[in-house]
Amino acid sequence: MRKLVQLRAVSLDATERRLGSCFDVGDLRRVAKRRIPRPVFDYVDGAADEEIAVAANVAAFRSWRFLPRVLAGVATADTSAAVFGSALPVPMVLAPTGYTRMLHPDGEIGAARSATRHGLPYTLSTMATTGIEELRAAAGPAAELWFQLYLTKDRALAYDLVDRARDSGYPTLVVTVDTVVAGNRVRDLRNGLSIPPALTLQTVASVGAKPGYWYRLLSGPALDYANFAGRPPTTVMKTADFFDADLNWDDIAGLRARWPGKLVLKGPIGAADALRAVELGLDGVQLSNHGGRQLDRTIAPVDLIAPVREAVGPSFTVLVDSGIRHGADIAIALALGADAAVPGRAYLYGLMVGGEAGVDRALDLLSRQFRSTMQFLGVTSVAELRKHGPELITH
Repeated sequence: MRKLVQLRAVSLDATERRLGSCFDVGDLRRVAKRRIPRPVFDYVDGAADEEIAVAANVAAFRSWRFLPRVLAGVATADTSAAVFGSALPVPMVLAPTGYTRMLHPDGEIGAARSATRHGLPYTLSTMATTGIEELRAAAGPAAELWFQLYLTKDRALAYDLVDRARDSGYPTLVVTVDTVVAGNRVRDLRNGLSIPPALTLQTVASVGAKPGYWYRLLSGPALDYANFAGRPPTTVMKTADFFDADLNWDDIAGLRARWPGKLVLKGPIGAADALRAVELGLDGVQLSNHGGRQLDRTIAPVDLIAPVREAVGPSFTVLVDSGIRHGADIAIALALGADAAVPGRAYLYGLMVGGEAGVDRALDLLSRQFRSTMQFLGVTSVAELRKHGPELITH
């Protein structure tokens, strides 16, 4: 028996044990759901109205089937790719997410540090709990930080954010265009989630159920939207009152004239709008339906990749988010013509499970899955995957 049975050493670190039990993003989600108070988990996991789009985003990736090439000699597969001149070890960019420090005290800083260790860009949200300059100081000069902008009704405030991002060395500005009004996020409405969190009877009850979460939250700095500090508490739904429903192409042209770096348009962008972005001198688009959190029943962004790529040609940068849960999803996105994938919920589940180390775990899982998918497909580089993509996938 001693020869046959070897007891595995048990880690004394609780976070290490939790993360060691997670072997894909689905595992991270399940552990996060057990660990985090329901209103907070639902803030990440939930979507708009009937949540049809969020389920369809995942299903759209999973509807593709692989046609692998065999006997291709893939021992030296190289997963690196270039995005806006930066050589990334894996074609990924971390998506912007609002109010991230509510999920774990490591928040945006932990996610950015993890991204930097992995050689990946991190996108800071306008609705972040960490300020533009604070994140730059914490992440260091080597970090590639992008800034995601909501054009607010108060244009002076929006332009101030743009100028601060430029002055802090953020090379890329991502302008979100699908949040002109609030998405009807039913879970958040039912949970009464407010920003900052308010102590309702429901949240008081959850203190007893999840004491570790509340201890971590209350022992850290007060939560607030760093870029809207000092405003009265508001519900998640009411934050959209900051945004401008009259946002139009003239505003984008004005940003192009103001912003010296790379400029990306983020939203459910079809071929015609992508062409208009090219004509305005933008550098790329991020195909997105906000993870299903804005207009429910919106087309899955993965289904926009091929027509947008055909419209804009090979040199314009095309990114995609919404529904990425596995490294195979990244391979499908690139086979269809995308330059990189932009996971959001996938790394947030890791953050909820283990803070910065949990983000590491999520990125490691996605990276390994992407590499093995490439090898199984019989390609040895991202360029080869994109070149032969139509031959390697089918519906």
